[in-house]
This record gives sequence, C-alpha cells and structure tokens, in this order.
Amino acid sequence: MHLQQTISQRISEALTAVYNITVDAGQLALQPTRKEFKGSFTFVTFPYTKQAGKGPEQIGQELGDYLKANAPEVNDYNVVKGFLNLVIEEEVWLNLLREIMQNPDHGQATPSGHNVLVEYSSPNTNKPLHLGHLRNNFLGYSVAEIMKANGHNVTKANLVNDRGIHICKSMLAYQKMGNNETPQSSGIKGDHLAGKYYVLFDRAYKEEIDELVAQGMDKEEAKKKAPLILEAQTMLKKWEEGDTETVDLWRKMNGWVYEGFDETYRNIGVDFDKFYYESETYTLGKERVEEGLEKGVFTKRPDGSVWVDLTEDGLDEKLLLRADGTSVYITQDLGTAELKYEDFQYNESIYVVADEQNYHFQVLKAVLKKLGKPYAEGINHLSYGMVDLPSGKMKSREGTVVDADELVQEMIDTARQQTEELGKIEGFTAEQAQQLYYTLAMGALKYFLLKVDPKKRMLFNPQESIDFRGNTGPFIQYTHARISAILRKATEMGIPVEATSFGDFKNLHETEQEVITLLVNYPAVVKEAGKLYAPSIMASYAYELAKAYNRFYQEISIFNETDEQARNFRIALSAMVARFIRQSMGLLGIQVPERM
Repeated sequence: MHLQQTISQRISEALTAVYNITVDAGQLALQPTRKEFKGSFTFVTFPYTKQAGKGPEQIGQELGDYLKANAPEVNDYNVVKGFLNLVIEEEVWLNLLREIMQNPDHGQATPSGHNVLVEYSSPNTNKPLHLGHLRNNFLGYSVAEIMKANGHNVTKANLVNDRGIHICKSMLAYQKMGNNETPQSSGIKGDHLAGKYYVLFDRAYKEEIDELVAQGMDKEEAKKKAPLILEAQTMLKKWEEGDTETVDLWRKMNGWVYEGFDETYRNIGVDFDKFYYESETYTLGKERVEEGLEKGVFTKRPDGSVWVDLTEDGLDEKLLLRADGTSVYITQDLGTAELKYEDFQYNESIYVVADEQNYHFQVLKAVLKKLGKPYAEGINHLSYGMVDLPSGKMKSREGTVVDADELVQEMIDTARQQTEELGKIEGFTAEQAQQLYYTLAMGALKYFLLKVDPKKRMLFNPQESIDFRGNTGPFIQYTHARISAILRKATEMGIPVEATSFGDFKNLHETEQEVITLLVNYPAVVKEAGKLYAPSIMASYAYELAKAYNRFYQEISIFNETDEQARNFRIALSAMVARFIRQSMGLLGIQVPERM
C-alpha cells in the first residue's frame, strides 16, 4: 500500500548503484507529477549534481534508465530539466485498488495511544451563536474527526464562558428593562433573548457616554465613569461573592441560553464529550495564581493586582488578577488547562480560537511553563481567520452579527430554490425533499467555511457556496448521488458493485489511473490534515476526487461498454470513489445524499 515509500527506496538504491551516493529513502522527497507531464511521482535531481559530478538532466536520464531496468514498479520515465517523472506499472495500480477494496480501514490509522483534547465553540452566554462561531464549531468538529482517523484518542470539549463583565451586561439590562420576559412569553429562543439585552445594554451605555462627553468629560474617562458600566462591575463583584439574587438571575438567564445553544448544536451537527464552565474553573485558576506568587514567578503590585513578567519570553507583562481580586480570561484558562489534564491526561490540547487571541495563547503556554506544569508543551492554538461579509466585520454588541440560526434557515431556503430550479427532486416525497434541502444547505455552508486554510481570513458568500458547479459542497454531494444512481442500476442488472477481482483486465484509461492514484493517497492526505490541523486539506481532496471522477465519467462509457470485465471494473471503481467521498466529507462533518 505504501507505494511512495517503495519508489523512494528504489531511488535510494539507484543513487547508490549509479553514483555511489548513499541517501536514506526516508530523506528523499517525492512529489506528485504535474498534470501536464506523464507520470505519477517526480524526483528532483538538482540537489545531487555536486556529488554525482553531472548535470541534473543527465542524472535524471541515468536514474530513469536504471529504475526502468531494475524497479519492477516503474514502467517508464521522462525527464524535464532536473525533474525525473516516473510512470508506474499498470498492474501496480490494479493491485493497489484490490488492496483498498479488501481493506475497509484504508485511511484509518492504527491506535496511537495519543490523547488529544479539542476545545471548540466556547460561546459566551450573553448572545446566540453567529457566523464566526460556525467556522469555529465546524473547524473544531472536523479537526477532532481527523485526529480520530489518525488513530488518536480524542475528546471534544466545550468551555462555556458563562461569567464575566459581558454576562453581567446582559443581566443588568434584563434586570432594568426585562419586565419578567421569558423565552416562553416572548416566543424568542433563549440565547436570542439574552443577546437582545446585551444589545440594549450597549445602546444605553453609549447614550450615557455621549451625555457625559456633552457635559465636558473626556470620552475614555466617560467610558469608565458611565453609571451602567459601574453597575455592571458591581454586579460582577456581587456574583463572585455569591450574592443570592445575582446568582439566581445568572442561573435563570444561562438556563435559557443553554437550551438555545443545544438546539443550534443539534441543527448544525456538532457535538461534545465534555463541557467545562468558566464559573467552575476560575477559582482553580486563582489557586494557580497563588501558587505562582508562592514560587516567586508572579508579583503582586501595591494596588493588589497580580502580574507575570514574560519579557524574557519575547512577550510582555501580563495581568493575572485585578486589584479588586476578580479574575481575567487568563485566570480561568490556567484553571481549565489543569482540569482538562486531570480529566484526560492529554498529550495535545488544541484550542480552536480566532487569531485575535494569538497573543493570549502564547501567554498561557508561557505562564504554565513558568509554573512548571507538565502539560504546558501540549498546548496548541488552532488560530483561524475571521469571517467577513460583503458589508464588513460583525459586532455582537451592536447587533450586526449574522445569526447562526437565521443563516442556516437562509441556506435551506436557497438550497430549496436552486434544487427546484434544476429539477433534482423528481420522485421525492415532501419529507425526502426537505431532508435533501437540509443536507445540501449544511454541506454548502460547512464546505465553504472549511475549504479555506484556517489561518486565512475569509469572505462568506451564501449564494456562491451552494452552486452545483465548481469547488463547492453541493458539487461533491451531487457527484456522490450520481455514483449512487450508477450503483443502484448495476445492482438491478445483477452486476457486483464491490468486485475485488478483475480477471486479466488491463489497459487502464488515464482518467481511471488518476482516480486510483487519489484513492491510494487517501491515508497520506488524512495524515497531513491531522499534522497541520487543516480540514481544508480534506476538502481539497474531496473536490479533486469528485472532479477526477467526473472526468472519468465524461470520457469513458460504463454501461455501454461491451467488455464485461472493463464494465465491472468501472462499476467497482465507482463504488470506491463513493466510499472515499463519504469518508472524506464525513471528516468535515458533511453528509452526502444517495439521491438527487
């Protein structure tokens, strides 16, 4: 199955035999041959000119001659400047395909014993999930699934930011303006109701600032002295002191929000194995701050605030505890990191958080190292770019976010409209049609948000995402549905769709070989996606596989083929493509329909 390793070993042997150059096969870099040239693997000869005492093209010719004569896997070669392109024997590809067909775990690594914790979503309980949260949730879920496929023991965790000044803002606004409104009395989903009061707080707070500025106060001073923000700060202190009335309101409003979140999570198809709550971890974080003071790695200033000096680490001084004793984000993260390690003994703890927090996670890792924690090295930040809209950046407090629930519904409506226009629901019941719209909508949304490298900022275009052509989820989903129709027809005709023997079938068409190459490479793609925490690599693979299959489908006949072995081979090959479209899209959290 490890064809690339075999070819690397053959090249290593050729270098020794022809030039007496010793290079370990694992050190040799092979790359896929570019589409405009014939071949499957390309070896670059430029690095060996000095040792061989010959030009790169001559080295390519001499190595190619040796491999063609001595490597049973190599059928032919061509040299383009210093690039040796190797053509692999047809029988090698057919045998590899047989191996894949007989191996249901192709692409699933053996157990590694490596414990990985993926923390994602991490919502605030003062507002509903929005478009940015969707990218976070889809990334986290997909990375977790990819890490499972790499053989690791994976835990999906959600740290809920359920306390802090932002939560108190919603609570205070509700206390002042809520009139005992509830999700039931208003018909508003619980997380949306909390978000409503967060926006109302911000509006009233801005009015107070403007009023103070009109009275002659500096704007920055007005932000600190506005009555509402002072009341919110008082409420936070009362909450941390366990004031009954404050805690009861907090529990009530958070309960509404959790019900809303659960509904959204179910709808977008993500799940969690473990929930952590900031309200339960910040006190442990305070204990770590005390530990740091005792060890002399943190310092307390005259005003009572606690700081850590990270200038030697190329960072800055960082506040760990406010003068009034209340915690900051890093405080609870110190506590959560310890809890997670106690619970799961992780080797790797992946935090899926936007790139606005890059510095924060550098600080977290550095602080934990200063405290001598064994789990500090395992902390990794999967930093992702923000999602923009044509209208610009979203702001929760101003109520200009794209709400996740509304966006999902909009995508379903768009899927319905486009599917009906294209006439792809003939013979569907109303229920089947509705399920298809949902499957296409979520496929379009998830694929569009995951196909971009996580580190890149991106512009979301709902209309473009649901196109049935091009690099989109629906294009790949439609390819799977097309293959499913072929397999149903084959079954009706009594043709085996999972055949593992093709007799003496030969003469692979170039499109068939291209498809087989992609199937063979699947495990390497999964490994690379896991190494880089990059679902975009799996998305690219799914698209390339669907594209290659569509070329094969356009250029070669299946059911009109008169050679029975060739027909059966193409049906079996189609079944394998459907399987790996399902698997690769499954790692993105995307379902693929059987019918369209």
